[in-house]
Amino acid sequence: MVRRIHAESNGSSGARTIAQISSDRQLPISRYRAGKIMKQLQLVSCQLPKHSYKKALQEHIAIPNLLDRQFSPSKPNEVWSGDVTYIWTGNRWAYLAVVLDLFARKPIGWAMSHSADSGLTIKALTMAYESRNKPEGVMFHSDQGTHYTNVKYRQSLWRYKIKQSLSRRGNCWDNSPMERFFRSLKTEWIPTAGYRNLAEAKNHIGNYILRYYSQVRPHQFNGGKTPNKAEQIYLTTTSLIEISLWFIGLIV
Repeated sequence: MVRRIHAESNGSSGARTIAQISSDRQLPISRYRAGKIMKQLQLVSCQLPKHSYKKALQEHIAIPNLLDRQFSPSKPNEVWSGDVTYIWTGNRWAYLAVVLDLFARKPIGWAMSHSADSGLTIKALTMAYESRNKPEGVMFHSDQGTHYTNVKYRQSLWRYKIKQSLSRRGNCWDNSPMERFFRSLKTEWIPTAGYRNLAEAKNHIGNYILRYYSQVRPHQFNGGKTPNKAEQIYLTTTSLIEISLWFIGLIV
């Protein structure tokens, strides 16, 4: 089981993650036992160490930082976060735009192309909006990249009735959940040498987003639950409360 879980994660899982996934599969194992087995099997996590970022002090004048690092919304579709990163594909850079629902850190929209423009970010936003059944009252937070602040992107937000919030200029900590997501993607999944072409990158990264990250990988923010599981628990609990209130109303 330890070898299988390690392989599923592209060699990125350490002892703690393997122990959590194994326990979720009804095969409980301690972190220390998992580490011992990994050592016996000569399995090592391939994740890279963290790197630091610079901070900035200026704020965007027209669009304020409404989120203000409040990264724990009370329900799904309350706060979405977006960002763009670069990935090597054959002989040129490609760009990946992702939209994350901050409630359970679930990726709900993404797009890839060789251009980091508003067309890329709008495509990711549209996927998120449609995959979540066109919710209302959403706040979208991002950095101050032109692909988020230009007229076309802001028109899309207006069309979807989504409120916009921007990080302070150059301050990655104002959008740290996205920074962590991309760090996990690059250290856990993307090959060191990148991909042969854009099609291969889309397929491989899509598998990470849809399957491994959302359905398999335990997330510390969710108390060790996957994003899908955390959302499922919330929706089930909310439905039970609504049914209980409905019955109480009948009795009264």
